[in-house]
Amino acid sequence: MNFDLTDNQKLVRDMVRDFAEKELKEKAVEIDKTQEFPWDILKKMAELGLLGIVVPEEYGGAGMDFISLAIAVEEISRACASTGVIVAVNNSLTAYPIEHWGNEDQKKKYLPLLCKGEKIGAFGLTEPNAGSDAGSIESTARLEGDYYILNGTKRFITNGGEAGIFVVFALTNKELKHKGISAFIVEDGSEGFSKGKHEELMGIRATANCELIFEDCKVPKENLLGEEGMGFKIALGTIDVSRIDIGAQAVGISQGALEEAIKYSKERKQFGKPICEFEFIQGMIADMATKINAARLLVLRAAYIKDKGEKRFSLESAMAKWYASEVAVDVTRQSCQVHGGYGYTKDYPVERMFRDSKIMELYEGTSEIQKIVIARSLLR
Repeated sequence: MNFDLTDNQKLVRDMVRDFAEKELKEKAVEIDKTQEFPWDILKKMAELGLLGIVVPEEYGGAGMDFISLAIAVEEISRACASTGVIVAVNNSLTAYPIEHWGNEDQKKKYLPLLCKGEKIGAFGLTEPNAGSDAGSIESTARLEGDYYILNGTKRFITNGGEAGIFVVFALTNKELKHKGISAFIVEDGSEGFSKGKHEELMGIRATANCELIFEDCKVPKENLLGEEGMGFKIALGTIDVSRIDIGAQAVGISQGALEEAIKYSKERKQFGKPICEFEFIQGMIADMATKINAARLLVLRAAYIKDKGEKRFSLESAMAKWYASEVAVDVTRQSCQVHGGYGYTKDYPVERMFRDSKIMELYEGTSEIQKIVIARSLLR
């Protein structure tokens, strides 16, 4: 089996790594502190094709594969987890469902805006009473003439406060429960649509995470994504793709934390020598590096299977997301430990990385949900 990246994939890795080092790494501290959405950086990323990596060129995208997307998200997240997930959401949770299930008019209208960074995308599924149980959403949409009238509240929406294009899910037939869920493309500024509480998050603090409020929101009927009742299928299919990206984000955070641990262990001296010469520090570094490589291989394998055109890759994406998430929390914790007391201060980036890592185990399905998906796939 060939584990080598293609020449194009290597070019993507090197380009994004160079960009992240020069444009992101130093700014990540301020981005986390101020919680300001990094529009200036996103505009530059759009010029590099990073906001529409897997979108076909005819719609303004880069036309690359999902392995390239995973590589890009990892390299961005290695420097700044907030920016990493913003890019992931724009690519996988917004552009992908529109490209995959949208009609030609929808693709031509919305995909170039997302790829050029003129508008950022968001995904409106989670609600105050519907998290892991996505099929229990309470938002509704009824067709009246040329518009669907959308009512409900969405919670914890990444990019929500700054996004201009939303993929939103609501019940068009309550009697059918999850089979009555439909998907819609909603534009910011639509009548009856407002943005509510901005979440004060522990990590990924610059992601404009907020509530979305729909009060008799008028959505043109041509903005129905797919057909009525397809929403749950669209949501699950989209999340399968997104879990690859979140796995890649977790790997990026882990890699950044490992590099900081190695750097610090060479500089910090105790008992007359650098702490990297102590075997227990070496053991921690070996443990971190091995787990990161295992997680990366799981992520790349899931992306590879998606690129092959496999109809179902839920098992692989769940494995990648679950394991990489657990590794991120463990590795950032160990990196803080290598830093000793300094790891508990904001003087070093590992404190931020530790905070950023925890969300990996929670969004796009908790670790417990990933285990259920894995087990059911195997037992089926």
